[in-house]
Amino acid sequence: MSLGEFTAANIAIDQDKKEEEAAAKKKAFVDYSKLEAEVAANKELAGKGKLTEALEGLLNLEKQQRLAEDVTGTKLACTAILDVLFEAKEWAQLNEHILLLAKRRSQLKQAVTAFVRQAMGYMDQTPDKATKVELIKTLQSVTEGKIYVEIERARLTRRLASIKEAEGNINEAADILQEVAVETFGAMAKTEKIAFILEQVRLCLDRKDFIRAQILARKVSTRAFAEIPGKKGEAAGEVGIEGTIIEAAEPGTPSLQELKLTYYHHLIRYHAHNNNYLEICRCYKAIYETDSVANDPEQWIPVLKKIVWFVVLASTSSDQITLLTNTAADKKLGELPLYKDLLTTFITKEVVWWSVLKDTYAGEMEAEAEVFGGEAGKQRRDDFRLRVIEHNILVISKYYSRIQTARLATLLDLSPLDTEKYLADMVVAKALYAKVDRPAGIVRFAPPKSAEEMLNTWSGSITKLLNVVERSCQQIQKESMVHKVPIGAA
Repeated sequence: MSLGEFTAANIAIDQDKKEEEAAAKKKAFVDYSKLEAEVAANKELAGKGKLTEALEGLLNLEKQQRLAEDVTGTKLACTAILDVLFEAKEWAQLNEHILLLAKRRSQLKQAVTAFVRQAMGYMDQTPDKATKVELIKTLQSVTEGKIYVEIERARLTRRLASIKEAEGNINEAADILQEVAVETFGAMAKTEKIAFILEQVRLCLDRKDFIRAQILARKVSTRAFAEIPGKKGEAAGEVGIEGTIIEAAEPGTPSLQELKLTYYHHLIRYHAHNNNYLEICRCYKAIYETDSVANDPEQWIPVLKKIVWFVVLASTSSDQITLLTNTAADKKLGELPLYKDLLTTFITKEVVWWSVLKDTYAGEMEAEAEVFGGEAGKQRRDDFRLRVIEHNILVISKYYSRIQTARLATLLDLSPLDTEKYLADMVVAKALYAKVDRPAGIVRFAPPKSAEEMLNTWSGSITKLLNVVERSCQQIQKESMVHKVPIGAA
């Protein structure tokens, strides 16, 4: 490293090199074969039933190595103490000695990391759930406030939350998991970090805490799911942007593609609560464009169907029109002619008969249980009917400047009262301009013009008229000259 390069990554790498060099020098003076023999002798003593004597011997060895600042020897003694207690199935004493070793004066952080990870390996072998929870809480108290074991603390918290969720305590599980802010962990792998946040989002959705779920979901950027070409995520041992060494993700952590799908499914649950059909459509669009889905017809066909339904259910806006047009241009819709016709129906400026449309798509609506089923099913069917009415009103407003209310009701296949209601709702939403003259029974779609607009229109019309007269005069003069007939001759 050249002079002046004091980056976090370079400082961390230099520190590791210094520790390795110090350990190598110390190893030359420490007789590890003798130390290992003493540890083995104490383990043998514990195997004969003399557990107290064995623990005293191992604790003395740990003290000697710790005061000598020997990392290797301290780690060896600490792990041996835990091994002895685990073999003896003394879970209460195991918890006590974990706390004891962590609180000893000048305890080395490498030793703490080693015995915490070792104790985490015992959790799946505990005799009952109560013992497991007690061990987890002990390790949580040991890791609290220690940056070098923050990843281990996060994994312990997630396990405890899983236990509480299995017991049916969703609220308690969500509260436990939210205690950890993994987005600040520099050494945690990106996939494990995203998986942890998505678990927090899921628990908040399960307990109907939609506001907190939205806040947590915003911690995940959609750019995090984009894989760099030629690079599959973060490799274990790689130096991160904070200068810390990135650790390997916990076994069983989903891939980026799987996490992306999980992320958008959680967002769909959130937006479904607010009946935000446009955002639901965008989420399904992102799922549809994922490689694992786009290359499998069994997956993209049902997703594309949902995209079509939700873009149709979305209220009319510039974003909705753009999404509707882009979806209709998808070549894969050729394999779904019924759905292509549905989009064409809403793009074409023609009045749609609800009775015909309902009969045509009744079977498809019944098949789409995720869209038209469940508690929200009735609301979405009503919204589909509403979108057809809104489409018809917009089409009629393009062809008529004014129309009789009775005629408009006939075209919409509604009663006059319902016609006025839906028309008023669209006017309030500023989707179109309309005024209803109830005594005369007339609806006017053309907005009144101001004096300036009327004057400009009149001026434009006069200009066009004068231009036509001028061109006509030129043509008359041309014909007069060609045929040598003077203008005005009898």
